[in-house]
Amino acid sequence: MVFNYGYLTWEWTERLRGYTYPLIFASIYKILHLLGKDSVQLLIWIPRLAQALLSAIADIRLYSIMKQLENQQMAKWVFFCQLCSWFTWYCCTRTLTNTMETVLTIIALFYYPLEGSKSMNSVKYLSLVALAFIIRPTAIIPWIPLVFRHFWQEQKKLDLILHQFLPIGFVNLSLSLIIDRIFFGQWTLVQYNFLKFNVLQNLGTFYGSHPWHWYFSQGFPAVLGTHLPFFIHGCFLAPRRYRILLVTVLWTLLVYSMLSHKEFRFIYPVLPFCMVFCGYSLNHLKTWKKPALSFLFLSNMFLALYTGLVHQRGTLDVMTYIQELCYNNPNKSPASVFIMMPCHSTPYYSHVHYPLPMRFLQCPPDLTGKSQYLDEADIFYLNPLNWLDKEFHNDSTLPTHLIIFSILEEEISAFLISSNYERTAVFFHTHLPEGQTGSHIYVYERKLNGTLNRR
Repeated sequence: MVFNYGYLTWEWTERLRGYTYPLIFASIYKILHLLGKDSVQLLIWIPRLAQALLSAIADIRLYSIMKQLENQQMAKWVFFCQLCSWFTWYCCTRTLTNTMETVLTIIALFYYPLEGSKSMNSVKYLSLVALAFIIRPTAIIPWIPLVFRHFWQEQKKLDLILHQFLPIGFVNLSLSLIIDRIFFGQWTLVQYNFLKFNVLQNLGTFYGSHPWHWYFSQGFPAVLGTHLPFFIHGCFLAPRRYRILLVTVLWTLLVYSMLSHKEFRFIYPVLPFCMVFCGYSLNHLKTWKKPALSFLFLSNMFLALYTGLVHQRGTLDVMTYIQELCYNNPNKSPASVFIMMPCHSTPYYSHVHYPLPMRFLQCPPDLTGKSQYLDEADIFYLNPLNWLDKEFHNDSTLPTHLIIFSILEEEISAFLISSNYERTAVFFHTHLPEGQTGSHIYVYERKLNGTLNRR
């Protein structure tokens, strides 16, 4: 059975995100349903596997373009750098729009008219860039210098505009408008709304801000990790024709530095460009090549395994626990779950696939211009105990299960005791707790008539 929970984050309800990318995974879910295979495990793993397959195709395209431009030896080193990057492992299977943006960027580069390329095709690369823009409008940022270079070097500039730029842009934008018209019920240009929110109004700062130099001083070095010295070394060795890739990386970092809200994943699309220079560095090493390879592989594999299997895993484990409660005891009294964590800390119905009443603390940004705006999560963390007393003044409204970070337990212990909650599960989350994020996740279950309300 498929349950239509109708849940959307505020980004879709405010029309900042389109439905082109979600439609891909919605189609996968529909196919699984028609085949009678829409189990919760398939719903969790099929999107990840699909994204992993697309990322693998992109990596092969990166190898192929380097083999065309240089030789198999050079392509091998670039491929090695790409495959052992901890951040690539961290992101490549995640169904983030940034991941799809990266995939489309690499494949588009395969068709881009770089000097020496045998696979250049303007229609294909421009179509992929346009699709990336529709999925995530900021995907255009790294392509601005690349497209400008293509235009500058093109002899028939007017033909390029009239026969490629305009038709491809028109078709892709029309497709986006039609898809969003179907789902929103009205004509919506989500790309403009996205630009208005993140750039013109700079409302992304609601979710945190960093100094202008953050990408250069912290973000970019962290994403590159131990590849950084090889990247710098390769920048001095790479031929002149790769200068456009270096310009693209610097341009992207500069543009994103102008925005107050910054995240590591935003610069993921230019990481493969950096691997070209890292590959050049490895290719020119002689005496220290084997130690360098061992150092790159071991240091990145440690980070990849730790961030992929250990760090912040509790939010996945706890949803598996909730899902098992539903399916292992379907005939027991109904359960309900309240996730008292910073908003969007855990997955939601995609990891439960059951009509279980669930709720989490909301954190939509203020779109009305109010001063001193506080969202529900902010208000909760100002005084958790007071908020809980007001919210659940009637015992009949209490959820059967509470999910909290360990750091919150002591502060709301009086509420937990008075409402007959008992801790029933503990999950490790991180070795590096900070702010409202604790080292462990606790599940509390409410006692009813002296017994736990187990499903």
